[in-house]
Amino acid sequence: MTKIAYDRKEQLQQIESGLLPGEQIIAVYDAIGAGTGFLGLTDKRVIVQDKSFVGKRVALTSIPYDKVSAVSVVSNRSFAGSFFSSGAIAIHVGTHTYEVEFRGDDKAHHVHNVILHFITTG
Repeated sequence: MTKIAYDRKEQLQQIESGLLPGEQIIAVYDAIGAGTGFLGLTDKRVIVQDKSFVGKRVALTSIPYDKVSAVSVVSNRSFAGSFFSSGAIAIHVGTHTYEVEFRGDDKAHHVHNVILHFITTG
């Protein structure tokens, strides 16, 4: 079994508890900023924990890769330095965009590449 990249054990366990038969976890990364708790990647879907609901409610949203129309690197800086100068990505699903910010651009780079792989090889 390949090693799963993750930041926090409890987030990994939360994703593990909701796996479909045969589904494999690729990574679970803690998110920073308002609204999002973490993002999980499996070989079937993206899972986003959304904390932006009223009354301290939390949603765990599953996004099948075939529903993702685009994935973006989000930056408030010029791209002159490097493509991944930011630790944030945006996942476009229909008319909704999930923006997730990570501690470190390496995690954003990994998430972007995994999603891009699945949406282009579908």
